[in-house]
Amino acid sequence: MAPARRTTGFTESVIRGMTRLAAQYDAINLAQGFPNFPCPAVLKDAAARAVRDDLNQYAITWGAKHLRDAVARKYDDWYGMKVDAETEITITCGATEAMASTMLALVDPGDEVIVLEPFYENYGPDAILCGARPVFVPMAAAAPLDLDRLATAFSSRTRAIIICTPNNPTGRVLTRVELEGIAALCHRHDAWAVTDEIYEHIYYAGSHVPIATLDGMRERTITISGASKTFSVTGWRIGTVVAPAAITGAIRKVHDFLTVGAPAPLQEAVAVGIESLGRDYYTQLAMDYRKRRDVLCEGLAAAGFRLTPPEGAYYVLADFSALSPLPDDEFAAWLTRDIGVAPVPGSSFYSRPELGRTVVRFAFCKTEDVLRDAVGRLRAVRRTTP
Repeated sequence: MAPARRTTGFTESVIRGMTRLAAQYDAINLAQGFPNFPCPAVLKDAAARAVRDDLNQYAITWGAKHLRDAVARKYDDWYGMKVDAETEITITCGATEAMASTMLALVDPGDEVIVLEPFYENYGPDAILCGARPVFVPMAAAAPLDLDRLATAFSSRTRAIIICTPNNPTGRVLTRVELEGIAALCHRHDAWAVTDEIYEHIYYAGSHVPIATLDGMRERTITISGASKTFSVTGWRIGTVVAPAAITGAIRKVHDFLTVGAPAPLQEAVAVGIESLGRDYYTQLAMDYRKRRDVLCEGLAAAGFRLTPPEGAYYVLADFSALSPLPDDEFAAWLTRDIGVAPVPGSSFYSRPELGRTVVRFAFCKTEDVLRDAVGRLRAVRRTTP
């Protein structure tokens, strides 16, 4: 018997597949975006304390009050967003589940969802699982967003646009002008803005502007973020959704029946982290990632890759066409097996594989010694590339 038709329009995660390949060949894993360094001690201590204090049963389905209150205060402190912790915040099992729950709550079969590409590989399947049609619009790593071209993608069937800033995989930080252009289109077509802001504190140029803070956008924006990248706890799976109360109810229903709730002791720990770590922590976070970015980008350029240094997040898309005629998936496998450095094939970030055939994505969320080791290995690419 065949599987459901909804599963035939996309593949298993290429990113997670490259992690398995890296393990098979004992390669440095610069594919999947998880740090190899510890999270802040205050979070570890709070998590251990919560377990010892027996906070080990279900939290409230849509999130422990302590964490929802901490998230509400943070949005007010950082962005001036007044958020009701009781009716406008949902805690999910990571930002990935937050996006899936949001899409299932918003989008009906036959709707259209605009996706800027290259895109994080989950967005297309999220739309397909809703029975929607994803509409892809190019967004270059080193050029302003073409708002005229974006405008032609909107139609009477457009239900939402997915925005990721700072962006995975390009590293682009959308400017206020670009976000205002997107906001105007959302107003004109009565569409939702669904924003993935998981890298909100990791940027090197410009500043992070939540589109929900723009005039008239609070009531038509779903803001997704979480603890994974900010606190280096990708395995904890604590995501956040901030949305108007009217749609939060629908998101909470979907979330409830997908996962019931996020881990209770880890919610407590994240709340303590938000409350305990001041702005100096976030400033240092960005500074440390800037150093890691520079180590990897300089090493890639020296090895013969072409790239644009990212403005935010912790990924870099690198063009290898001057080094090898191989397609991206074969080149990524060769780099993993023979050079000992695992990237992600670029085609996994595009709607049509041919658009990403000459690029691979590297993650630099590793300690500088590991990145320098990777850079050292990459020096062999010019001599040995097939």
